[in-house]
Amino acid sequence: MIYEINLQTNGRDEILDITGNVQKILSQENIEEGLAIVYCPHTTAGITLNENADPDVQGDFLRRLDEVFPWKNPKDRHLEGNTAAHLKASAVGTSQTVIINKGKLLLGRWQGIYFCEFDGPRNRTCFVKILKEGPNAKY
Repeated sequence: MIYEINLQTNGRDEILDITGNVQKILSQENIEEGLAIVYCPHTTAGITLNENADPDVQGDFLRRLDEVFPWKNPKDRHLEGNTAAHLKASAVGTSQTVIINKGKLLLGRWQGIYFCEFDGPRNRTCFVKILKEGPNAKY
């Protein structure tokens, strides 16, 4: 089964912690072991695993991406004017896979799952596919 997480972003560049959304799916579906694949179907957004303890990390992350991929570049030819958003999304990636162990996401002490908006504000959706482990697993 595929689960949807619907999000509303409020800024052009924004990082939203969706770890709790994914964990809630595991709890509601009583999933104990397997893999959670978190996927973003948007060309100007992505999914990353990163630190969830210090909120400055998110700001630093976005600032450094802006330094590498500035919003305005006179050489860009994309008519929508959001080339930087496409480049950021490609650099971050569209998905992450996390091990499920004893009903919990097997993340490091300081890790969280983040939806990364690079062309907001927008209504966004990401998908979660659970691959269960065990003799009765159905994919």
